[in-house]
This record gives sequence, C-alpha cells and structure tokens, in this order.
Amino acid sequence: MSLWVDKYRPSSLGELDYHKEQAVQLKNLVQCGDFPHLLIHGPPGAGKKTRIMCLLRELYGAGVDRLRIERQTIVAPSNKKVAINTIASNYHLEVNASDAGNQDRVVIQELIKTAARSQQIQSSTQREFKVVLLSEVDRLTTDAQHALRRTMEKYVSTCRLILCCDSASRVIGPVRSRCLGVRVPLPSAEEVRGVLSTVCGKEGLLLPPELAKRICDKSGRNLRKALLACEAACRLRRCPLSADQEVPETDWEVYLRETAGAIVGQQSPQRLLEVRGRLYELLIHCVPPDVIVKGLVAGLLGSCDGRLKMEVAHMAAYYEHRLRLGSKAIYHLEAFVAKFMATYNGFTEDGMDAMMF
Repeated sequence: MSLWVDKYRPSSLGELDYHKEQAVQLKNLVQCGDFPHLLIHGPPGAGKKTRIMCLLRELYGAGVDRLRIERQTIVAPSNKKVAINTIASNYHLEVNASDAGNQDRVVIQELIKTAARSQQIQSSTQREFKVVLLSEVDRLTTDAQHALRRTMEKYVSTCRLILCCDSASRVIGPVRSRCLGVRVPLPSAEEVRGVLSTVCGKEGLLLPPELAKRICDKSGRNLRKALLACEAACRLRRCPLSADQEVPETDWEVYLRETAGAIVGQQSPQRLLEVRGRLYELLIHCVPPDVIVKGLVAGLLGSCDGRLKMEVAHMAAYYEHRLRLGSKAIYHLEAFVAKFMATYNGFTEDGMDAMMF
C-alpha cells in the first residue's frame, strides 16, 4: 500500500494541478532541442522533484521509471574510500553528493565524469546526452560547487545537469550563471485545498472545507506535508470526516516543541546534557539540523520579550551559519542551546533584580 503523496503524484507535465504556465514552459524547453543545465529551486513541498521527474519523462519516456539503487565507492586523492548511494536509470543518474560530507567534491567530479563517458543504448532514437540530477546542491561545500562549475563546462556535450535545492542564494554565482533558473513557489492555499479535495474524492471520501483549511494552515502550504496530514487524519477516523476533527502532528514536531520547553524550563549543565540527548535523537531520525534550529527558535521565542527576541534571532542566525560551515551538526546545535541558556538566565536574573529595587 503506497502513501497518497506517491500514489497520486502526477506523472506528466500536463497532469500538474498548479503552476500550469510553468509546466507549459518546461514542455516547450524539451521540444526546442537545445536543452540547458537547470537550477530548480523553491521551498520544501512545492513540487520540485515532481516537476523534474515529469521533465525526464518528457525527455526519455517511461524508461526513466525503471530505477535501480546502486552503492558506489569512490577513491579520493588521499586514498580514502567514499561510499555513496545513487538512483539510476539508463538515461539519468540521481545523487545527493552532500551525503559525502567534506568529500563531496570528489563525488561530484567522479560521478559526472562516469555518467558523461557512458554511451546511450540507442543513440539514434534518443537524446545525445544523459542527465545527472543533483539534489540539495545548496548543502554542497564551496569547493564542491567550484568543482561542479568546471565539470559542467567540460562535459556539456554529453551530459546535462539538473540541480535541485531549496535556496538558490546558497549556490555560488558561477554555477547559477551557467544554469537556467526555475523557481517553483509554494501552491496557494486554494490550490492546496483543491488537491486535498481531489485526492480524497479519488479515495471515496468527502473532505469538509473547514478541515481542509486547517490542514492547509497547519502544513504551511507544504503540499507533501498537507497530503500526509490528510491521510493520517483519514486513517484515525475513516468516515465520515468531520469539520472539527483533529489534525495529527508528526512525532518529531511534538518532540522538538517539548525540547524547546525543556530549555526554557531550566538552565543548568544537567538540563543541557538532557537536551543534547534529545538533539541526537532528532538527528539520528534524519531531521535536518537547520529544521531543528528553526523549530527551537519558534518554540523559544514564545518565552522571550521584544529585546530578547532580537538577540535570540541574531544568535540563531550566527549558529545556523556556523552549522553550514562545519561538519558536526551536534556541536553547533548544542552551542546554540548553551548560549541561549546563558542569555536567558542572565535576562531572568536582571529582571528579578529590577523587581527587587
């Protein structure tokens, strides 16, 4: 049994439910013959990956759905072996090079070189180039992005790159200038509610407009999150769906909010050690570090006044930047928590002294 988000995912550009003008432009791009490198960016849950897969089907047909998972081992110049998982078909290769950490530069160079050198099975009836899909390009190190710039120039005759990321501002200028930028914004609230109603209709369920609105608001117009929440609500209460029905939250969101509450509740070395264990728990369950920072800030700001809110925001921005420069997320997350505890504790003591006098 597949999830609704996968079961009802559009398989062609013509089936897309929103941003239809953009879909037409992408289709014209395929038909024009001169296919460029693409940089597809936008917030999570906007539909970037769906559009990329629809684009690949327009280029190569249904063959891109015959996927195989491969584990490749690449030897770095220092003789260190780097293992990376890839998803591939006969026509394209998909990889998240940021999974290799500081060795992402080597992964970028070797995988693109390998894909560019391999020949198509039927070159007379297919495209002359293969496609390499790089996910989370904004998480690559600066060295890897510079290597990507040189590599995409060298193999442009036999290989096209589709770069996918959340924020194009974290991609260096030379890479952005060599790609056609395509921004995929979040769907509007009406479009999200329309997709939810359509999916529920295909499942034989009637979705009340009030419930659809609450799911949309709670998901922040993230369509993937909205579909998962809608399916979870239907699983809790199969039928009929009611307007006042509870919209379930994900476990990690509840856990993150409880962690923020624990930080505000007590500031001590022992509490910091407990919070560190909770942060480890989130990380090992694949919650991204920057999402953890945003969730903590959202939970902490509710206990701060105006002056302290500004200080916490500056603090979060500083440690999120350090987070992207470093390789061990737990160090920077714990440093942010420790800094907040010290600042909050000092602010509380100053407030009590002011009340006494």
